Amino acid sequence: MKIIYKDGRVADCPPEEELHILRHTAAHVMAQAIKRLWPQADFAFGPATENGFYYDVDLGDAKLTDDDLAAIEKEMHKICKENLPIRPFILLREEAVNLMQERGEKYKVEHIGDLAPDAEISFYQQGEYIDMCVGPHLTYTKGLKAFKVTQQSGAYWRGDKNNKMLTRINGIAFRTQEELDAHLKLLEEAARRDHRRIGKEMGLFMLADEAPGFPFFLPNGMTVKNALIDYWRELHRKNGYVEVSTPLIMNRHLWETSGHWDHYKDNMYATVIDGEDYCIKPMNCPGGVMVYRSTPHSYRELPLRVAELGLVHRHELRGALHGLFRVRCFTQDDAHIFMRPDQITDEIMNVVHLINQVYEKFGFTYFVELSTRPENSMGSDEDWEAATEGLKKALEKLAMPYTVNEGDGAFYGPKIDFHLADSLGRTWQCGTIQLDFQMPLNFGLEYIDETGARQRPIMIHRVCLGSIERFIGVLTEHYAGKFPTWLAPVQVKVLPVSEKTLDYAKTVAEKLEAAGVRVVLDESNEKIGYKIRQAQQVDRVPYMLVLGAREAEAGNVSVRDRKGETTAMDTDAFIAMVTKEIADRVS
Repeated sequence: MKIIYKDGRVADCPPEEELHILRHTAAHVMAQAIKRLWPQADFAFGPATENGFYYDVDLGDAKLTDDDLAAIEKEMHKICKENLPIRPFILLREEAVNLMQERGEKYKVEHIGDLAPDAEISFYQQGEYIDMCVGPHLTYTKGLKAFKVTQQSGAYWRGDKNNKMLTRINGIAFRTQEELDAHLKLLEEAARRDHRRIGKEMGLFMLADEAPGFPFFLPNGMTVKNALIDYWRELHRKNGYVEVSTPLIMNRHLWETSGHWDHYKDNMYATVIDGEDYCIKPMNCPGGVMVYRSTPHSYRELPLRVAELGLVHRHELRGALHGLFRVRCFTQDDAHIFMRPDQITDEIMNVVHLINQVYEKFGFTYFVELSTRPENSMGSDEDWEAATEGLKKALEKLAMPYTVNEGDGAFYGPKIDFHLADSLGRTWQCGTIQLDFQMPLNFGLEYIDETGARQRPIMIHRVCLGSIERFIGVLTEHYAGKFPTWLAPVQVKVLPVSEKTLDYAKTVAEKLEAAGVRVVLDESNEKIGYKIRQAQQVDRVPYMLVLGAREAEAGNVSVRDRKGETTAMDTDAFIAMVTKEIADRVS
């Protein structure tokens, strides 16, 4: 595949850059198609993305439909067949401004205003279309072979809600049609597993216009949530954690001391109580710090592992909200570990082992990133260097591969992020370990060492699941709603074939309930085929007991699993099997 750089050089494309350049070229081809169909279109930014590309465009009063997206895609294919050469040229800043003004590109003109006065600005042209871009690109439009325009959404110019809302048109592009078809199949499967659809079908949670970004958990969803929390609590007890609960609302001075007011206030909700400013907590850590500070501590007590399932609130733009994945309130499975400097490596390793245990439980694989000091950080260079080296040392001692994510640490410390992969290969950032020298300093935390001197502890912030709500969304899609039996809202559904076997079905259901199994008896007048489909396909129940005259007479059960396989079993044997599966949390 040949590509052309902004200085006119033509070369073979490096294999690792092929998809990015294909997708970047696709964005230009799409913009040209849009301009042909809507001559008034004014373009903002149009980058390549992980799986595709998009362009933000001002279409004036025009509102796009699905038919319009199809028309854009059709025009793109036409442009590719025209096999237009893609050629770069460079202008001085003043010339670039004049060109963009002549073409009515006010967003490009504004972008040029951000560049240095002596900047040379590169452009690429294909046919009648000209775009400001650093490249590189394909040499001809015919090189773009496999793409699809997928959706539209809203996007503020420069991501600022005070600016105009533009139309973001998304697409995907791949090297071959086979790769594109495989990706489209993956998208179809992802849509089938969408936690919002499954959550509605299974009665897990709901969202309401009266509370955007604030999910309501329904009875079945609370069952899943509580089962997950029970597992979390048991695991943390075994790993030496104590649990606390800290207030939802605390005085602004606390958040000023922690650094959140200066570094995070745009994402915080505030109120006034007794004439003073208070904040609804976006994070649990200042409360955990206050718990530590409330009593004196000896070096013998450390490490002190303090866990909290804290409800936190963070302001997110309404357009960014997405089911349980992006919300404005969620339960963070936090823990704060207070320790001596000599305990850093061991404690980080312990946390990694705990997180690994959880992810293995659900069948997730993962990769690790080390995120370093961001621009808006607080604290000394020495503390940041020590904290970063502490994380590196632990990862190296674990022989755990990792990549460095420069500048993406928390404002108070570097962090290790765990990105887990689900059954479709999609990745989710859930667990994190943050090493913090700053908050113990800001709050004056101390412990008494073996000589009687006062020392400052070091603090680990860590989450395992991240957000309970988001993790449930991830699990819902990972399992397509077919939760392991121990997590399933309904573990067994008893389905009498007719009213004649209803009394026997009630007896079986009572036995299951007495054994601690979450059981539902379907007493409806529906035919047995409908009952099975409802239990298997909609409710996604792990086990269905189909009870007809033969089962009632023999005193046993016909066990049907979610795969549709049926086995006759003794009732007590089935109860023993399912209760062991639940107790062992088999996934």
